[in-house]
Amino acid sequence: MRRAILSKIPALLVLAAIALFLLFPARYAASVREGISLWAASVLPAAFPFLFLTAIFTRQGPFRRLSRALSPAAGKCFRVSGAGGCAALLSAISGYPVGARSLSDLAARGLLPAEERFRLACLCSTTGPMFLVGAVGAGMYQSAAAGWVMFFSHLAAVWTTCFLLRFRGKPSRGLPPPAREGIDLSELLPEAVLSVLCVGGSIALFNAFGQMCSDALSLAGLKNAPVAEGVLRGMLEMTSGCALLAKAPSPLSLALSCFLVTFGGACVLLQQAVFLTKAGVKMLPFTLFKFAQGVAAALICYPLALAAGV
Repeated sequence: MRRAILSKIPALLVLAAIALFLLFPARYAASVREGISLWAASVLPAAFPFLFLTAIFTRQGPFRRLSRALSPAAGKCFRVSGAGGCAALLSAISGYPVGARSLSDLAARGLLPAEERFRLACLCSTTGPMFLVGAVGAGMYQSAAAGWVMFFSHLAAVWTTCFLLRFRGKPSRGLPPPAREGIDLSELLPEAVLSVLCVGGSIALFNAFGQMCSDALSLAGLKNAPVAEGVLRGMLEMTSGCALLAKAPSPLSLALSCFLVTFGGACVLLQQAVFLTKAGVKMLPFTLFKFAQGVAAALICYPLALAAGV
């Protein structure tokens, strides 16, 4: 009986969302527009160039040389190939969903063994300093130092948990370094455009869902609970959750923001799923591992925030 009830919850939530859209179309249409504005102003200028340029970079000589240079360290630390280590480095510089896009591209070109794709998906799932230091730290918390504390905690959690993950799974069969390939802009540019549109659509959608959650908290008498509202909204769309937590800045709110950014929330998970499922990565274990990475990031960030006084 309990299982039958639980199985109906997703359908009931979807029906409730449809009903709210029909009952209050202006309110939630405004939330969608707000999400589109957020994407256009903050995400599009950074994500689109990185999605396009990294796709070109992975087909050029410097990528092959960097893959060879990173191969020993990537293999020993994370049990991934040099190409995988290079994709993880691009992800740490660029942010979501560049790592997942690079993984999918490398897998489609036969440059990643199937045995390492899950490990690499967890390693490539990072945000970049432009978002954490610029948007969250300096923009929301009014402190670039707070952003650097979160960025260090974020990377430390991802890399530490992925080091432990190296002991899981079958040994990789290994592949040769990437070979020289032609660059077809007529193919790469439309792919980058579609990818960044997918990102924008998911941000707009989950921003509206987040507003529904805020309304539900208000009805439950929790309107003046910014921490609860920030975490709940951040589990859907991390940017709005961080913005709410930053209204009451403290080491705890900073650690919770670091959890949200590292976990990614449903919005970022969906963006990554578009690419990862094509590479054969199963999303349920990936989501659970991302949650564990988020918890680790919060546990690292909290004492650092206390020590730094941010």
